[in-house]
This record gives sequence, structure tokens and C-alpha cells, in this order.
Amino acid sequence: MTDPNESTPREAIAPYLAKTRWFGGKGRDFEVGEVRRVATLGDGDPWVDVLVVELRYADGDVEHYQVPLTLYTDPERRLDHAFLGWWEDAERGWVHAYDALHDREATRLWLLGFVAAREADSGAGGTAEVGGLTFHRLPGYDLDVEAVGSLFSGEQSNSSVLFGEDSILKLFRKVTPGANPDVTVHDVLTRAGSTHVAHLYGWVAAGEGADEVHLGMLQQFLRTATDGWDLALSSIRDLYADPEMAAREAGGDFSGEAGRLGEALREVHDTLRAELPVDTSSAPSPAAVAAAMNRRLDAALGVVEGLGAHAETLRSVYDALARLDHLEVQTVHGDLHLGQTLRTALGWKIVDFEGEPAKTLAERLEPDSPWRDVAGMLRSFDYAPHVVEQQQADWTQSDDESLDERRARGLEWAERNQRYFLAAYAGGDLSDEQDLLVHAYLADKAVYEAVYEARNRPDWVGIPLAGVARIGAR
Repeated sequence: MTDPNESTPREAIAPYLAKTRWFGGKGRDFEVGEVRRVATLGDGDPWVDVLVVELRYADGDVEHYQVPLTLYTDPERRLDHAFLGWWEDAERGWVHAYDALHDREATRLWLLGFVAAREADSGAGGTAEVGGLTFHRLPGYDLDVEAVGSLFSGEQSNSSVLFGEDSILKLFRKVTPGANPDVTVHDVLTRAGSTHVAHLYGWVAAGEGADEVHLGMLQQFLRTATDGWDLALSSIRDLYADPEMAAREAGGDFSGEAGRLGEALREVHDTLRAELPVDTSSAPSPAAVAAAMNRRLDAALGVVEGLGAHAETLRSVYDALARLDHLEVQTVHGDLHLGQTLRTALGWKIVDFEGEPAKTLAERLEPDSPWRDVAGMLRSFDYAPHVVEQQQADWTQSDDESLDERRARGLEWAERNQRYFLAAYAGGDLSDEQDLLVHAYLADKAVYEAVYEARNRPDWVGIPLAGVARIGAR
């Protein structure tokens, strides 16, 4: 290598990954293994090479990431911020490589692939083979072929490109062979006419059969959408701005929205239950689910200081769960919280059906209790006032009495919205069995949160521990 600025794909990828927001392996020792070109889009200036990169971690884990590169013969200074390197390609000569999703000329190639699939539509949807990728389209919507792609900033695990105000392309960065539930669940809900998701327009895949990999999905863009988490935090800030205001009063009240969100989740669960029936003969028994919760608690006790004081109470909740006769399971969201919701002019939408990121694809595809989704949302309501507190720098100057009063009002906000959400989801008062299921899954979720906070934000571990203590006080 004669020039210090020259590089090969393998050598360029590792330092680039470390700079991105979506790479999940930061802080871990890894090396780049196989770099496989699964497709090529375009016919020059740019070409887009769609790469699947194998990462081997020092602890033995192996992951695969999708890294699409746009390649130009000459430097493209407008893309300097997304530059990976330059090297001699055996087929094309010297090329300059950039992250393709930062390049409007490159992202247009995906849009044209979906257009080609629409042209092949037979009435039930169409497919098109383009450059080694298979583009799938659902029927009923014509894309704006003149729309310009614009990359969203700030995403944590994937990358999304907005095409005008027409549609949005989400490319999965961490990929695994098999069907991605974000695609398959949106497909089912869209075909069923659900009003609580952004409708799926299509998806893109590479490979066939058992080797097929879902690489991305094209969805309806929700123009009027506001993030549910941001709305909740705004409600709490309004509440705290007026010391005389109660959570039930105008400005700080979120209960109406909480109730409508509960109804939306119930309708989504009902649709998934009807459209994706589960073989109940293979469903886990309540005893098996409780045993898994106990194992997670055992592991957490060695990580979270202070959790041991609640262990006996948590085990009693799990033991009660184990004594149930059966447990209803179905396809669920799997990682539901306020940040996975959008409020639009037409109501609540639920997004990102990929499931818990830390789980394997096989685990994420397994049916689960719908009460896991409910518990995730209830815990999210509990977190919101604490996050606002962390953001209020002047609170550290408050006297103890004022701080305690604010925290009490924040707890009132959380509990009020939990009640409204839960009543709307259940369609009224909970039965004794439903109440037990809620508390068992709440306990399991809070234990998971406690481990996460102990490892990543030790100053926050008191939030899930307080939630555990309230479970014990029920």
C-alpha cells in the first residue's frame, strides 16, 4: 500500500463502524471477518455495493451488519462526512467509497427497485430482481418516483431514508438469515387493514430459502406524527411548571392519550391473534415461564446491589404465576414502550416490531404473552417523570421538601396514566388472573431494567428498584 490514505474494504469498515450511531458493538473488541457483496445497484457513478460484513468478537460472538457503499470514480466532496476510503477494485479500477445512505443519488436506486416491483404487480403485489436484491411490493399504492431521499439522523440501530413526504425506507443494519418480524408483522397488519401502524409498502431481501435475509422495508410516512415519548415528557414538564397543578388537571394530564393508546394496543393484539394463530400445544406452561423469570432474577442478584431485599417478594409473584392452569401466547411487539409509538392526527401508531434487540432472531419470533407488551408500556410511564427530573438541572438546588413534592406529583402522573392505559387495554377492571399476569411481567421487566441500569447508568438503578418495591407493596 503506497499511500497512507488508501484502504481496502475490510480495513476501512472497522474504523467507520466505530463512528456510527447504529453499530451495537462499541466498546467490544472485534475484528472484521468475511466481507460479502450480496448485490450491486447502478451502473456507474455511482455503483452501490450492498455488503454483509461479518464481525467476530473477542468473547466468541459473531454478528453480521449490512453496510451499503456508494462507489465513485472521482472524489465526491459533498460526501466527505461519509467517506470510508479508496481502493483499486478488480472490476472498476480506482474507486472512492462512501456510506450509501448519505448519498441521494444512491438511495434513489432502492426507490427504483420498488418501482420495478410495482410494475410487476399482479394484483396481490409484485416482485422484481434488481442487481442481486429482490424487491417486494404490496398492492394499492403508487410511489412518487421523483421523491428525493434524505437520511434521518439520530437513529440507534437502523438507518432510515425519507423520500419526500411520500414514504420511508428503513434499512436494517444488524441482519440475520430469516424473516425479520418488523417486516412480517407489518405485512400482516397492513393486509388486515390495521389503523394502528404505518402501512407497509414493500421490503427488500437477498438470498433464497433458508439463506434469505431481510435487508429493509418501505413504509408509509406519517406526516403528522409526534413521538409518544416526547409527548409524555412534555406533559410532565407542563405539570411541573405549575406547582399548584395536579396530574388530573389540564396541561399536565395525559390520561386521555394513555387510554387511547391502551385501546390501540388491544386492537393490534386482537388482529395479530386472529391473523397469526398460534399452536397452543407448543405454548410454554406458566411454570416454565415462571422458572425463566426466576433464572433471570438469580442472574440479576449478582449484578444489582439492593435487589436482594426484594427477592422473596418477586419469587412469590413468580410462584403464583407458576400455579396458573395455562398461559395465552401470541405474536406480540416484544419491546414496547412509549418510544415505540407515534401520535398522529388520526390516532396512535405502534412502530418497530423487531422485538428485543438483545435476543436472537429465533427468540424474537417465539410467541409470548401480550401482557409482556402491557408491562413494557406501564414501565415506560413510570420512567418518564424520572427522566424529566434528570433533565432539570435546577432541581439539585431544591430543598428536600420541594424535591419530594415534585417526585410525588410525578408518581401521581405515572400511576394515573398506568391506570387509564390498563383499563382501556383490558376493557374494564382486571380479573384476578390478569392482575397477577400484569405484576409478574412488570416484575420481570423491572429486573431487566435494574440490570441494564447497573451496567450502563448506575445513578439510575433506583428507578427500577423503586418499581420493584411498589410491586411488593401491592
